[in-house]
Amino acid sequence: MKGIKKIAGKLLYAITNIISTVFDIIIAIVSFSVNVTRAIAGGFAALVGMGGCLLFFMFAGPFGLYFLLNPIILFPLLFLMIFPILGTKFVSFLKYIQYMVTEYLFDRANYLIYGTNSKYASFSEYGNKYRREQEARRKREQQRKQEEIWRQWEERFRMWQEYQNSQSNYGDYSYSGYGNYTGYEKYTYNNPTLEFKKKYEESCDILGVPYNADKYQIKLAYRKKAKEYHPDLNQSPNATEMFQKINSAYEFLSDNNMERYNKMN
Repeated sequence: MKGIKKIAGKLLYAITNIISTVFDIIIAIVSFSVNVTRAIAGGFAALVGMGGCLLFFMFAGPFGLYFLLNPIILFPLLFLMIFPILGTKFVSFLKYIQYMVTEYLFDRANYLIYGTNSKYASFSEYGNKYRREQEARRKREQQRKQEEIWRQWEERFRMWQEYQNSQSNYGDYSYSGYGNYTGYEKYTYNNPTLEFKKKYEESCDILGVPYNADKYQIKLAYRKKAKEYHPDLNQSPNATEMFQKINSAYEFLSDNNMERYNKMN
């Protein structure tokens, strides 16, 4: 009996690997199609932005509107606008289903082969685990970006401080940029204070919080804004761009940058 269970477990393990590979192929095809469509749509949007459609209508006259409303032209245009949004959501959904199904089947295979108990009893519990892991991964990436941004500004302030010290010792260096070599033993650096304050206040404006907001106010505002403009929930054309700005603003408003800004005032 144990031998039959092990054979069944190994067979299930192999089948699960095949299922996972099929999902990988489908996800790769859809992702590639989304990227290609987005690039074409971006090129078309750039053409429109440069007045290409206006010139077309000027030369085509009333036939231009008829041409644009022709189903042969209209449907591809709608596809270019809608497919990147739906395709991105479909890829996320496929990854969710892939994780949920394969993890469940792998656990069942391990039970048959080794006798180990499954971690969860249903697909939905594996789905919840996937969401938790995705959220944890997003937070780790966000924290990494916050630390990287802080290090970049810390380096700029450090170099500016070195310039201040060198002025009092030598007086033969001039600084007005960030690490730009301008000639023989002559570097240029700007005081980053004004730029830092401007960036900080712009980030606060994006999240809609006062400049003296604490980290709890910032986190609460970020969650509300991120939910409001999440591309999966908000279908407006600028939702993705605004969502990216909200994330960038939150990444800049780290505890370290908040402390630096408060010391400046």
